[in-house]
Amino acid sequence: MGGSIALRPVPAALLAVDAPSLLYRAFFALPQSITDGDGQPVNALLGMANLVLFVIERYDPRAVVLCWGAEAAAYRTELFAPYHADRPPMPPELERQWRDAPGFFGAFGWRSETVGELEADDLLGSLAHVEAAAGGEVLLFTGDRDMFQCVSDAVTMLFPRGGKDGPEVVDPAGVRERYGIEPAQVPDFIALRGDPSDGLPGAKGIGAKTARDLLRAHETLEGVLAAASKPGRMTPRQAGALTGDPDALRAFKDIATLRAVDLERPPDGPLDRPGAAAAARERGMNRLAERLEG
Repeated sequence: MGGSIALRPVPAALLAVDAPSLLYRAFFALPQSITDGDGQPVNALLGMANLVLFVIERYDPRAVVLCWGAEAAAYRTELFAPYHADRPPMPPELERQWRDAPGFFGAFGWRSETVGELEADDLLGSLAHVEAAAGGEVLLFTGDRDMFQCVSDAVTMLFPRGGKDGPEVVDPAGVRERYGIEPAQVPDFIALRGDPSDGLPGAKGIGAKTARDLLRAHETLEGVLAAASKPGRMTPRQAGALTGDPDALRAFKDIATLRAVDLERPPDGPLDRPGAAAAARERGMNRLAERLEG
């Protein structure tokens, strides 16, 4: 007896965007000679719009949420004062675009969410958890390697890169290939190796390869510290680096671990092409407007 097979539609993913990361990337990638009718730079806004639109055209997400937050969460600087301390101030040419970003991208139908004293990373991770728990899939568009800890079967990271191929797609296998560890071990890895972009020194003399090998053998930072305290379990140099200030290493892991934000699952939100085109034309982005209208 003949019959037909009912195919279940594949649900569209939620696209969660690290807005500060992409704005900075676009600002430094495009010349400030890209200006609006008043001669003010709009390079960061234009560049970020193009980055996100590329992802939308490729993956057709059900909604786009732009994540914002503090430059450095207070609890993280309390744990380690040099955290983010070496980052230069925001360029004045970017400040104006930063303030305009929520309104500009709101015209595209993209939601902007912020978490006050926490960071955009914490919001990204929380959105990923809420969406995955509801049975959805998530695309995290960010250049922050801390976010590899969120990658799972339901959560894929899109890591920005140059060229015409768009962002690099990082799934659990990609994290293993890059670091040799599981995504859940990323905060432990950062605690051991350090993270120069965040000002975290890690354990002295422990590089990426050693951190990987230690975590493969002992699974967690606590497992590594326990092994280091036992004679003969590792080299004297390694043991000394790990037992010199174990509480500092625990603080580094705490800093690298995302904080949960209480939020609801975002509703669907399609791209508003007419609204986006109008907002682009208002800022002198005529080619972008034509792309959206076409």
